[in-house]
Amino acid sequence: MRGESLESRAMIVELKHRLIFLRHGETDWNVAGRLQGQADVALNAKGEAQAEEAGRIVGRIIGRNPDRLSAFDYVSSPLLRSRRTMELARGALGLDPFTYRLDDRLMELSFGQWEGMTWPQVKAHSPHMAAAREADKWSLQPPGGESYAMLTERIRPWLETLGQDTIVVAHGGVARCLCHLVCGAPTQRAPSLDIWQGRVLVFEKGKYRWV
Repeated sequence: MRGESLESRAMIVELKHRLIFLRHGETDWNVAGRLQGQADVALNAKGEAQAEEAGRIVGRIIGRNPDRLSAFDYVSSPLLRSRRTMELARGALGLDPFTYRLDDRLMELSFGQWEGMTWPQVKAHSPHMAAAREADKWSLQPPGGESYAMLTERIRPWLETLGQDTIVVAHGGVARCLCHLVCGAPTQRAPSLDIWQGRVLVFEKGKYRWV
């Protein structure tokens, strides 16, 4: 990608398999603008509909042939909103909703003491830390939480051992780190990438595309 640094190039993980990413569906905390992090928040009704739609999109991408669907590994973050999204997406594909794996490394970025707060509340409570994060969103670690740089290193070992085409359900922060690790999205830009709910992000041949 244009604008990437040599450091970013050196960190790229070359995928040998296709990775299809679904962000969990909407929650009431998403609607309220609350930082969810690793808080275990359930999907709302819109989020459940988004999860089913994402499953239908996956079906259009790879088809509904049972042999083709079974060739994929299915992996989810252990947080409730991701598990429920995976189950609804698999149901929309005509698969057993509960036959998939969990991996703790796919949990969302921890916001530590900021979890449950809106960004205006964070700025009012911790103005200096909030300003520091706005200046360097990639490296700044919230109190008791994780930076994007830390999340990237948590995800990297999982990504490096990807052994087959995989469908993964996880979180916006995880997707942003994947864009950096797989496609070289610069650290200045990756934390601000829009990661959509109800759509599907496909990583393949060092690039990503939305469906």
